[in-house]
Amino acid sequence: MTRTFPDTPEFAGLNEPSRLEAELFDLVVEGEIPEEIDGSWYRLTPDPQFPPKFEDDTYLSGDGMLSRFRFHNGHVDYVSRYVQTERFRNERQARKALYGHYRNPYTDDESVAFKGNRTVANTTPVFHGGRLFALKEDSRPIEVDPETMETIGEWDFNGKLKSQTMTAHPRFEPDTGYLHSYGYEVDGLGSKMMSYFVIDGQGELIREEWFEAPFCSLVHDFLVTEKHVIFPLSPTTCDAERVKEGGPHWVWDPNLPTYVGIMPREGTAKDMRWFKGPPTSSFHFMNAYTEGDKVHMDFGYAKTNQFPFIRAVSNVEFNPEDMMVPYVRWTFDMAGDSDTWEERPLGMGGDFPRVADKDHMKDYEIGYYLNYVPENGPPIEAGPVLLAFNTISRINVKTGEMRSFSLGPGTTCNEHIHVPSRKPGHEGYLIYISDNAQTTLAEVIILEAEHPEKGPLARIKMPIRLRAQVHGNWVPAEALEKVERKQAAE
Repeated sequence: MTRTFPDTPEFAGLNEPSRLEAELFDLVVEGEIPEEIDGSWYRLTPDPQFPPKFEDDTYLSGDGMLSRFRFHNGHVDYVSRYVQTERFRNERQARKALYGHYRNPYTDDESVAFKGNRTVANTTPVFHGGRLFALKEDSRPIEVDPETMETIGEWDFNGKLKSQTMTAHPRFEPDTGYLHSYGYEVDGLGSKMMSYFVIDGQGELIREEWFEAPFCSLVHDFLVTEKHVIFPLSPTTCDAERVKEGGPHWVWDPNLPTYVGIMPREGTAKDMRWFKGPPTSSFHFMNAYTEGDKVHMDFGYAKTNQFPFIRAVSNVEFNPEDMMVPYVRWTFDMAGDSDTWEERPLGMGGDFPRVADKDHMKDYEIGYYLNYVPENGPPIEAGPVLLAFNTISRINVKTGEMRSFSLGPGTTCNEHIHVPSRKPGHEGYLIYISDNAQTTLAEVIILEAEHPEKGPLARIKMPIRLRAQVHGNWVPAEALEKVERKQAAE
């Protein structure tokens, strides 16, 4: 018999595991869904199928639950399926958790310890080159069929990828169709070695090179411009000996600086230039671009690690002021002698940033991100950092103008996607899931990207509870139809 989940914030309330694989046909819609919204929204959520081996486990250890909202002609269908990783299959056979602490194989059951791939593939779904990947940065991609949602298996780009890991945040280049990616701990636990690799529009790996970072850092996201690649390292670090003794994989070390490595795209890793500054923690970056000899990157950061489970093992006391940092732009002078950067504020603090695909890697004006605004409701414990956002905002990074929307107290904002419009001059749409803390049910909210403050165009009702997602991505219908035609021809 399966025991109960721990009564901790990681597994209670809105974070209570769902464990539900489901199909829901023609969801109830309030309002009207614009017919030009035609495609699939893929999402990944940590959702453990069994209670954890250790009660102090983290949300991020949950098995990957892949879901898809299919939009067509104003209708929406929903399906969710577990990503059946090697770890998932082993635990299902045993009917219990076999894998131990977060990213520590030395705490696994002896039946599975150091055997195969222990990833849960629970962070980001990415569609590229006709394949759908479930990504988590501790492993190579896990391929999933985009139509049936059945797991196909680990993908190494036909044996070409040497790195053992791939980020959950590759960057798509709209002008070339290339996917830029990287990995850290690429050749083993606690390694300082990182990789940078490029995948062309057909899904072929065309470049991979390795380099040594100043230390082993949790590098969750990176940035690419038309001329540079940017690797931000925060002082959340891994020590292999500590892990071998059963300790935590990640610890925040305030004695280390923040490093930012910038490499010219036309050069190699030997041309990497490292900048450094005070310790900061950042997980997601909005955009970056090169302007002459200057490189600009826009994002939000905190003065310590945002995850409670990392702060706990690092003996860091929670200070709200450490999290309340404005959204900023860091500017690097590639022609100067300084080894640090200039900072200027852009807007109120937040996370889960996104720009329209057409603006990736270029000088841009509009971005979208999530915020926690106290006036829109008291804090809600939900999601991986145990503090849910309650507001979605559009920011003009040139003028600082903000346009925001919130459903109000007791509701959350999960990470949004941007869906482009075919209408000339139309900015497209923002789609996100809001959880209700009282009913625990979810609904999908559709806003006009240019005017989120006007409120929902449509609200899609979910008759079930959805655990907070990590990341998701939009795939237009024509991209999936192209794959179907190719498969039929073969």
